[in-house]
Amino acid sequence: MFYGKFAQTRKEKIMALQCGIIGLVNSGKTTIFNCISNTRGETNTFGASKPNLGMIQVPDSRLYELEKHEPTEKIIHTTFEIVDIPGLTKGSGKGEGNRFLAEIRNTDALIHVLRCFDDENVPHADGSINPVRDIETVDLELQVKDLESVEKKITRLERAAKTGDKDAKKGLEVLQVFKSHFENFGNARDLQIKEEDKKHIEDLFLLTMKPVMFVCNVDQNSAVGGNEYSKKVFEFLKNVKTEVMIIAGSLEAEIADLGDMADRLEFLRDAGLDEPGVTRLVHAAYSLLNLKTFFTVGPKEIRAWTIKEGMTAPQAAGVIHSDLERGFIRAEVMKYNDFIRLRSEHACREAGRFFVEGKNYIVDDGDILHIRFNV
Repeated sequence: MFYGKFAQTRKEKIMALQCGIIGLVNSGKTTIFNCISNTRGETNTFGASKPNLGMIQVPDSRLYELEKHEPTEKIIHTTFEIVDIPGLTKGSGKGEGNRFLAEIRNTDALIHVLRCFDDENVPHADGSINPVRDIETVDLELQVKDLESVEKKITRLERAAKTGDKDAKKGLEVLQVFKSHFENFGNARDLQIKEEDKKHIEDLFLLTMKPVMFVCNVDQNSAVGGNEYSKKVFEFLKNVKTEVMIIAGSLEAEIADLGDMADRLEFLRDAGLDEPGVTRLVHAAYSLLNLKTFFTVGPKEIRAWTIKEGMTAPQAAGVIHSDLERGFIRAEVMKYNDFIRLRSEHACREAGRFFVEGKNYIVDDGDILHIRFNV
């Protein structure tokens, strides 16, 4: 069946992709982190002193559909890293907060949790609930840090430009555009520049260049339709290319604490939900990281693997093990929908839905792969 036997004894090549959860102190981001991660961070009203690092298992019902047609000993979901960065405040670029901003720099995408609930026992740093103001507060902190990074590089390039270095002069032009953008409270991700000019800012790992999605953390009664706070967020971001979702963090925490699946389903129905909000969040974060999934299928295990969109078959093989990429010969491919519809590898072959692909093949989400290699 479709499974690289070598993979059972491999040393895996891990894709180190990390999504960060950010937000102001007492936004409820650690509560949400605890619902989706394999580790638990401490929640308190004083703010954490260090990041919480965990792994997210990506729910994927396709694995169980595959098992219906290929019985297997175990099913393995794909995962990615999540880091809960301590709550930000005004002036986070100074002192201890500066270290927290450095943690953001190490992430590949951001989930910005916004407080959209009232709770007199959980004070807001600014004295009132206003998620739009909170977006602007966090954006400003990141913009100030990015402006600092750009200005430092401008100083370096100015010396090289004086010697007649043309590349340095071009770099200065690009950096000046970013400098002006930040001074006008813009985020780097919203600035359109030529592909060939990106090299001048890539080494800065700008904080506001990272893709971001927003989570409106609402009260339990607003889990389905949101509330006045979340409505203001949607209105504020209506012209911004980003994803905004509603999650009741306290409700999700209660659901996550239920061990029995039947109890979870009943709890969800009572709350008017079809699935946990954090399930939608995990899938959205996976997409935000620009990730896709392929499968290996066999009697020993059915497994989901993570790749970046646009990866070739050899690169996907390398995610399983570096030897598979180094000695890649070909990939034998079935499409998930074909396999489910036809119910077996033999039927896929008979129907002409069994493909042999070479080194230039771009792996699609849901592909079932078997790698032929020689080392």
